[in-house]
This record gives sequence, structure tokens and C-alpha cells, in this order.
Amino acid sequence: MRMVAPRYWTAEMVRALPDDGKRYEVVYGELLVSPSPRPLHQLVLQRLLLAVGNYLEHERVGVVFTSPADISWGDDILVQPDLFVVERAQAATLRWASMQSLLLACEVLSPSSVRADRFTKRVAYQRNAVGTYWVVDADEGTVEVWRPGATFPETADAVLTWQPAGAATALTMPLTELFAPI
Repeated sequence: MRMVAPRYWTAEMVRALPDDGKRYEVVYGELLVSPSPRPLHQLVLQRLLLAVGNYLEHERVGVVFTSPADISWGDDILVQPDLFVVERAQAATLRWASMQSLLLACEVLSPSSVRADRFTKRVAYQRNAVGTYWVVDADEGTVEVWRPGATFPETADAVLTWQPAGAATALTMPLTELFAPI
């Protein structure tokens, strides 16, 4: 049996892939492929988007976006966080290539994304100084909060809190609201 050497992927190679409904990302040459998200993923993501968006209407330190996106910190990194906040000046360019300083990145876990979100992408986010990284596990009702340089995450107990530099107040969201049934 002939073994095929794994391909080292680049951001440019990923950009050239066909639009087939899957999400393609590359982190340090590793291709990450995700199918369409589950309804629970979308519901939790929508709640986060509303909370962060409303917060940023008052604390104008950044602009919130959702995937699909094209965040790249090098030839072998291209990620699409489920939700992310970019500094206002970079967001104002309306060019993905200019959006390098993420104040917040958030991934809502899906069964197919657990390893990539908790390990592969977390390392990339930490190495590229993403201010705060939330790993949201809707099935377990938990949120891991990662910061650059952290060896272990903090765990949001009852309330998810975020206060980026320059903000006078903190965003607070009870986990009971985030994970409430329909």
C-alpha cells in the first residue's frame, strides 16, 4: 500500500478551493474542514452575536463579525472564527487582510470541530495575541476563557464576562440566558 505524504496547506490554497458549503481553514499548514453547523450551534452563536453587538454599541472599542471570514496571520494560517471582534480602525478598512488585531474570538463547538477549536486554533489564537478566546460548549453548557500565554483556561461559572482594553464597563451574560432552551 502506497502512503501519500500529507499536504502542507497554505492560505492561498484554501482560498482557491471551491465553494461547496463547507468551511475550510488552515492553521500552520493543517487543513481544517467543517460541515454546516447544527441548529444548537447557530442558536448559541446568534445569542452571543446579539449580546456582543449590543455591548459594542455602547463600548465602541471594536466591531463584531461572524464567519465566513478570512483572518490570516501568515501564509499557513487562515481562520474563520464563529464570532470575533476587531479593533475599530482595522474594521473600518472593510478588508480582511487589514484585520489582524482580534480583541475577542469565539468558537462554538460542534462534534466535528472539538479538536481543532480546543487545540489547533487555540494555539494559533494565543500565538497571535487574540485578547480573549471563548470556547463555547453548548452541549455541556460551559465556556472556556483563554488568554494569550495561559496554560489552562478559566471557566465561566454562572456569568460570561468580557471587558476589553478601553471599555469602561464589562459585558456580562448569564450562562442561563446563553444556553436557555427555545
